[in-house]
Amino acid sequence: MRKRINLLREFSVPLIAGVITALVWANLNPQEYHSFINQPFLGGLNLHFVVNELFMVLFFGIAAVEITQSCLPGGDLNPPRKAINPLLSTLGGVIGPVAVYLGLNAIIGDPALTRGWGIPTATDIALAWLVARLVFGAGHPAVSFLLLLAVADDAIGLAIIAVFYPDPSHPTEPMWLFLTVVGIVIAYILRGAKTKSYWPYVLLGGGLSWTGLFMAHLHPALALVFIIPFLPHPPKETAHLFEDDPRDTSTLARFEHDWKIVVDFGLFLFGLANAGVGFSSMGTATWLVLTALLVGKTVGIFALGSLGQILGFPLPDRVGTKELVLTGLVAGTGLTVALFVAGVAFVEPDIQGSAKMGALLSGGAALLAVVLGRVLNVRRIP
Repeated sequence: MRKRINLLREFSVPLIAGVITALVWANLNPQEYHSFINQPFLGGLNLHFVVNELFMVLFFGIAAVEITQSCLPGGDLNPPRKAINPLLSTLGGVIGPVAVYLGLNAIIGDPALTRGWGIPTATDIALAWLVARLVFGAGHPAVSFLLLLAVADDAIGLAIIAVFYPDPSHPTEPMWLFLTVVGIVIAYILRGAKTKSYWPYVLLGGGLSWTGLFMAHLHPALALVFIIPFLPHPPKETAHLFEDDPRDTSTLARFEHDWKIVVDFGLFLFGLANAGVGFSSMGTATWLVLTALLVGKTVGIFALGSLGQILGFPLPDRVGTKELVLTGLVAGTGLTVALFVAGVAFVEPDIQGSAKMGALLSGGAALLAVVLGRVLNVRRIP
């Protein structure tokens, strides 16, 4: 039974099942689907809010564990100069898609579509991380490289949304971020007091961090990203997953061990709540967004990652040219983040639907990456 469960998690079956269910449901009975997603059921909260703003806090928390472990001595992103290259690649992963989108729009598009340049800038961390684990294997350094890149990528994406696509009814209120800072300080104090349980960190530090981001009208799902690095952990990284090194009983490892399976199977709800897009809308915006994600991300990340290496900022061990190309392609899965930006970039329903279709089709980068990984004979590290 345990082997079957691990197989389902390794191949992202819950997430894929959620995406397929949402697509079929939204196209066969869109009214029923959207009613289900938006129907209040938990103290007035709907499924979309519970999944995206609450459940995803745990997902990003697990992602933060991976990054923290990779930055420890012995990790794939240590010494710190190894983290420079993924951050530089992040810049390429933003500039590349914007350049491709605007350039292609100037040739085959329309001035009315220019506003959509921000749609392909962000990466769907959830799907990209899971696809990377499928392509490279959970223990491959390319996974940590992509994860740091994707988190930084989405941080830039959130800043783009706040600056270039503000919601007039909910403008950004940065002063509330003081609560997030207080949450970080509390996590620091708890660590100094040698608090071993992760609950005070999550409830006190994470709760304040979430509230600050939520009230500032930024993405509260990132709340634990600022808290997790303060959880007590070994001085040296020996394994990426708790199951690989049962001797690691640190607070950081216990948090990952307790919540990882919940996150892996909970991603079914993530797919269900976010992937329900109708196939009826396809147009110029579809191809602009799709090409910018697949081509712009791949070329941008490869170009800046290669430049970083030339400048003396090395790629992680076992990450070469073909792994860097694959990383760029996997990062092209914009999907849910791109869907969100498309919703705020365009008001006109037909253009918005067309742009969302491009974001949805970018999920095909996952299949392309798996096939290309086999063709290039990339070695998987379990």
